[in-house]
Amino acid sequence: MTARRAEAGDAVVGRNIRLHRLARRMTQAALGKSVGVTFQQVQKYEKGESRVAAARLARIAAVLNVPVGELVAGLDAPQRRSGSAPLALIAERTPMRLVQAFSKIPDRAVRRGLMHLTEEIARATRRRARAP
Repeated sequence: MTARRAEAGDAVVGRNIRLHRLARRMTQAALGKSVGVTFQQVQKYEKGESRVAAARLARIAAVLNVPVGELVAGLDAPQRRSGSAPLALIAERTPMRLVQAFSKIPDRAVRRGLMHLTEEIARATRRRARAP
């Protein structure tokens, strides 16, 4: 029996694994050791280059302390370009750190002000990029 090739849905699962791993500040090596694979294999899962077998997916979910459903969330949604999906962005280290820091700001007015500032920076950056 030959192994099946990775598909677009495998990238969704991989992104979800990465998102939950980063949220727990866990390295690929630590996750791999906990589930019995190398960090390189975890990289392949997270990039969607390798399929995650059902039993291993269940072990990953247990290690990350999330229901398996969290790791397959989005499989039934229409596929978008990975760079445009907010979850794809949050699955990167720097944006995840930004979200974690933002969540620790207790003052709602400060959070709202930071959000307005960020939105204004994004608008200004887009305007500058479109200018000749």
